[in-house]
Amino acid sequence: MASKIEFVEYAAEQCRGAGEITYKKMFGDYALYCSGKIFALVCDNELFVKITEAGRGAFPDLPEKPPYDGAKNYFLVENIDDRETVEELVKLTYNSLPEPKPKKPRKSKEK
Repeated sequence: MASKIEFVEYAAEQCRGAGEITYKKMFGDYALYCSGKIFALVCDNELFVKITEAGRGAFPDLPEKPPYDGAKNYFLVENIDDRETVEELVKLTYNSLPEPKPKKPRKSKEK
């Protein structure tokens, strides 16, 4: 089941205090980005945040679950309405993730 855009927008809004939050549709669900770094997925109207040691240390009781079949575990944020906790988790995750690799320039097609 694909995620509803209203849920994605709400999830993004709950994270806004952590930085510039954007999202992109991917295979019927969505990837969430904080200042250019992918930090979470929204699948089946659930918010899944990448697991980091900082996140696990601050929130050891967060459940872990794969967002889709064959994926590794992510934190499952069950109480998305708790904006303060969501923002703190996103900040910790963002700070723990490496900078995105620069995109390679596309080769132009010559005729």
